[in-house]
Amino acid sequence: MPKIKTNRATNKRFRKTASGKYKCGHANRSHILTKKSTKRKRNLRGANHARPEDSGRLDRLLPYA
Repeated sequence: MPKIKTNRATNKRFRKTASGKYKCGHANRSHILTKKSTKRKRNLRGANHARPEDSGRLDRLLPYA
C-alpha cells in the first residue's frame, strides 16, 4: 500500500500536541499592526488551538503528525 502524502501547507501551519489537539498561530498578526493596540498584539502572540470540528480534516491532511 502506498504512503499517504502530507499536505505541506497545512504541515507548516499546524502542530499536533501530546493530547491530540492541533496548535496553530493567530490571524491578524502579520501586517497593519500600528492601529492595533499593544494588548491585542500581545494576546495574539500566544498559542491558539484549532477547533475540535476541524480536527478530523486536519487528521486527513496530516496523516503522520
